[in-house]
Amino acid sequence: MQILLILAHPDQSSLNHAIALEVKRVLEREGHDVIFHDLYREAFDPILPAREIPRDIPLDPVITNHCHELVYADGIVIVHPNWWGQPPAILTGWIDRVIRPGVAYRFVGDDNGEGVPEGLLKARAALVINTSNTSEERENLVFGDPLERIWRDCVFGLCGVYEFHRQTLRIVVTSTPEQRETWIKEAGDLAVRIFSEA
Repeated sequence: MQILLILAHPDQSSLNHAIALEVKRVLEREGHDVIFHDLYREAFDPILPAREIPRDIPLDPVITNHCHELVYADGIVIVHPNWWGQPPAILTGWIDRVIRPGVAYRFVGDDNGEGVPEGLLKARAALVINTSNTSEERENLVFGDPLERIWRDCVFGLCGVYEFHRQTLRIVVTSTPEQRETWIKEAGDLAVRIFSEA
């Protein structure tokens, strides 16, 4: 399988980086072709310019490449921290610029002017791995777990990727090195399991 792996964390020594590198390592060991993007390291420009909003226009070559990789991916993995109940801005900008109409979804029929979304992605499964400093109980009761809704319903569900998995590792700020090593291994094992079954 061709797996698209997107990492969004600015610190090269972060748990997010270690997780992404482990996921890449174990998926490649299993024979998958992994396309890996560290958005911060690559200095991905998250700003959607007005000229890019229309659907059928020539895109910047970097964005064209990202779109091509997304369209042909058999699986997608996203690794990022929970910042204010949302992905980091650089990753939100990647969504804005890459998960485009005509690439990841289109509107068909009529829904009182809005149209009915139809997913275009061929990916069979998606995995999102988040780090967090908020307890699960507080995340669910106080905030309603917005990342679950964003990724499951607003992104992957709309784009036709219905096999969705999410792992949240918490609480990072008080975790021990041993706990982090366990999390890293568990993330890799989960990725292998998901994409061997997809």
